[in-house]
Amino acid sequence: MKATLKIWAPTLLLALPLILAGVAKLSGVPAMHQSFNMMGLPEWFGYFIGALELLAGVGLLVPKWAALAATGMVPILLGAAYFHLAYAVPSAVPALILLLLALVIVTLRRKQAIWYPV
Repeated sequence: MKATLKIWAPTLLLALPLILAGVAKLSGVPAMHQSFNMMGLPEWFGYFIGALELLAGVGLLVPKWAALAATGMVPILLGAAYFHLAYAVPSAVPALILLLLALVIVTLRRKQAIWYPV
């Protein structure tokens, strides 16, 4: 039971915000796209990141794909942390916490990962 909780707690703590953020970006919520405009990125980039977040959030819930999904989120979460630091937007802490969770999941799920040799 403890081992299961040790794996699923960080997984759910990362998957839920990713799914919610992905859905919000794909729905075109203006507040979710302001950061991309501020950085001079095209509008479609916000939708692209939203799709990646949604896919990663769902992928985290499949043990075989969880490590790959978490690995894929690392550069996106680094970008989010950079945005908050470089553009003086309040607090990069949430992005850094999610980044830490992604790294924990990669470590915990590495032997179940799709790339792990049988």
